[in-house]
Amino acid sequence: MSLLIPEVGLLFWMTLSFGVVFFILAKFAFPVISQGVEKRNRYIHDSLDAAREAEAKLATLSQQAEALMEQAREERKALLEEAAETKKRIEMEARESALAEVGQLKNKALAEIEESKRRALTEIKDQIVDLSVKIAGKVVSEELAGDKKQKELIDRLLKEEVIYKS
Repeated sequence: MSLLIPEVGLLFWMTLSFGVVFFILAKFAFPVISQGVEKRNRYIHDSLDAAREAEAKLATLSQQAEALMEQAREERKALLEEAAETKKRIEMEARESALAEVGQLKNKALAEIEESKRRALTEIKDQIVDLSVKIAGKVVSEELAGDKKQKELIDRLLKEEVIYKS
């Protein structure tokens, strides 16, 4: 049973070898291991900080992108409104121009009609004058023998004149 109950000498040497190994580990290995753990801890901490910064930048960029999108929507809306106003203005200008042109054409047509009417009346008057001159010539050239024939001619001409005037 010596395996279960160690002797005093074995305990001494085991304690001494444990102390030496612990001293060597404490002197050389633990500082290196502590530095590695500390270095790893700093790396993880720096990575977390960088991730937080990236997340904050991403949120800022997202807000900026949303603001740009809103601005683009507003500009598009303004452009559409301006285009609609321009369309209405052009339509009104075209309508006013067309109405003015129609008015000018109407006035021109009325002036031409008046001119044609005036020429027609002048022509009719000229024909009447020519006809009157011919009739007067025939009357003068006709031989009037007596007062009775002259009175008949005058009565007939007066009746014709009265008929034409009415």
